Amino acid sequence: MKIAIPVANGRLCMHFGHCEQFVVFDIDKEKKSISGNVALDPPPHEPGVLPQWLSEQGVSFVIAGGMGGRAISLFKEKGIDVITGAPTGDPSEIVEQFLAGTLATGSNTCDH
Repeated sequence: MKIAIPVANGRLCMHFGHCEQFVVFDIDKEKKSISGNVALDPPPHEPGVLPQWLSEQGVSFVIAGGMGGRAISLFKEKGIDVITGAPTGDPSEIVEQFLAGTLATGSNTCDH
C-alpha cells in the first residue's frame, strides 16, 4: 500500500493542488508501519492531472488538508481513497497516526 501526502516546506500542505512535492510512503500492511518513502515533484497542476499521476505511482490513499470535490471524485474513479481535514504537520507523523488509528481530522479546508 502507498500513501501520498502533499507537502510544502516539509509539512503537510493545506491546499492539495498547491503543494511543492508529494511524499509517497510505502506501507507494510502486516506491521502497520512505514517501510520507506520518496519525495516526488508533481507535474504542473491542471484539473485531473494529479489523480492520474498519483495512480501511476501506485498510490492507494491520499491524506490532505483540503481538496475540491471534483478532485475527490477523480481519485475515487482511480480507486484511490482520500482523507481530508488532516492538520498541517510532519508527513511521517501524520502517516504513523493514520496507521495507528489516531489521526484527528477536521473539516475539508478547501472551499471549491
